[in-house]
Amino acid sequence: QLQASGGGLVQAGGSLRLTCVISRFTFYEYAIGWFRQAPGKEREGVSCFSTGDGSPYYADSVEGRFTISNDNAKKMVYLQMNNLKPEDTAVYYCAAAIVPVGSRCRYAHEYDYWGQGTLVTVSS
Repeated sequence: QLQASGGGLVQAGGSLRLTCVISRFTFYEYAIGWFRQAPGKEREGVSCFSTGDGSPYYADSVEGRFTISNDNAKKMVYLQMNNLKPEDTAVYYCAAAIVPVGSRCRYAHEYDYWGQGTLVTVSS
C-alpha cells in the first residue's frame, strides 16, 4: 500500500531524503507519519502531519534537522534528513491513517497502513 525509499549509507553530518509513495490512496484527508526502529529499540515516531492540522510534529531528537513535506499532485511525502548522526541509524517506515488524527499522529497505533521500511545507516 505504501512504498518508502531513499535510505542508504551516509557519513555523520550528511543528508538523505526519504520518499513515501501514497499514490494508491484516494482519500484527501489523512495523516502521514515517519517512524523508525533501531536494533533492540522500540519503534519511535520521528515526524508526522495530519491534514487540517497546523504544524507537523517532530521528535525532540530530530527537531531542526528533519523536515517533513508532501506533494499532493504526486501523492508523495518526503522526509528530508540533514546533519545526520550515528544515532539516527534505523529502519525508517512511513505510515498512513485514512482520517486526520491531529496531534495523535505521533502514535503508531493511529495508522492503518505501513510501508515496508528503508534502512538508514549513519557512520561516524
